[in-house]
Amino acid sequence: MQFGMTEEQSMIVDTTRAFVEKELYPHELEIERTGHLDMDVIKDVQAKAMEAGLYAANMPEEVGGAGLDTLSWLMYEKELGRANYALHWTCVARPSNILLAGTEEQREKYLFPCIRGEKWDCLAMTEPGAGSDALGSMRTTARKDGGDWVISGEKTWISNGRFADFLICTCNTGEGLTHILVDRKEHGFETRDIPKIGLNAQSTSQVFLDEVRVPVENTIGAEGRGLQQTLVVFERARVHMAMWGIALARRALEESIRYAQERNQHGKQIAGHQMIADKIATMATEIDAARLLTHRAAGMIDRDERCDTECAMAKWYGTEIAVNATRQAVQIHGGNGVTREFIVERLAREAIIGPIPDGTTEIQKLLIARSLTGVAAFK
Repeated sequence: MQFGMTEEQSMIVDTTRAFVEKELYPHELEIERTGHLDMDVIKDVQAKAMEAGLYAANMPEEVGGAGLDTLSWLMYEKELGRANYALHWTCVARPSNILLAGTEEQREKYLFPCIRGEKWDCLAMTEPGAGSDALGSMRTTARKDGGDWVISGEKTWISNGRFADFLICTCNTGEGLTHILVDRKEHGFETRDIPKIGLNAQSTSQVFLDEVRVPVENTIGAEGRGLQQTLVVFERARVHMAMWGIALARRALEESIRYAQERNQHGKQIAGHQMIADKIATMATEIDAARLLTHRAAGMIDRDERCDTECAMAKWYGTEIAVNATRQAVQIHGGNGVTREFIVERLAREAIIGPIPDGTTEIQKLLIARSLTGVAAFK
């Protein structure tokens, strides 16, 4: 296992970190104050991300992306993840890899405009009546009527819903789960943002589809192949969430170190007090352990090895140590830690969200235990 970075990876990290500090950090306070991401800001940051070669970097080179291997892509994600989620998720978009399974016509109409920053996509899978069992309890239906699908249903917790020009909509067609491209302008769907404990400038939406007619040609891949397409994406989604948690935890650690060096109590820097030193040391060690778990899973993905267990471990640990680290950062800051003047209170609110998407911590533990015992919790 490689522990250091290659020259190319070092360049990716340095470029992305510099971009985040120069172009994203300055917008954080206003976005947090208003809970709104202005389109002028989106377009400005988007243009600068493209100029820096950071936009749609998750895509292969042959379609105009950076062609990064999974580990390099996660290093890039860790640097982006230090900033407000709305800024890097919407302004420095990474289109869904499911779009790569589309036809040439679908790529021309949907994938390539996303890569050029002309459109935004969103994956509409989760539903109100199904959380971790989203795939097994899919109620959104698509029935054929002549040359069209007629889609009805409701989706929830859909990232980027407000900004999306089209949905990658997971539907039950009677032949299994199927992904269908639903265009906002051509076919129509409604979205409603969901208020959250944090990340409110980042759109998380309900999506409503009422007898929406979509051409059968908008099916991604073969009918009934949606489950297989989704399971591939889940592995990348889980290591992505792990790395986002690590990024939050790392920023909380850096803020804590800075504060502990500057703050004096009882005649010395609080960094010299044993309990503060213990917290900082624990945070740093847990962050590094989470990073190594995530790097292991990334390497297995690139080697095309089965790694559902390793991805589950990374997702569980990476997002949970973010909760621990941000909580300790608030404690290190004392009373200042619960004020809007210091960023750690925001990091703590955002970190709480991480253990839920892409399979809760409890679901990840069930997956890990099943791989060890051979006994499944659910049929």
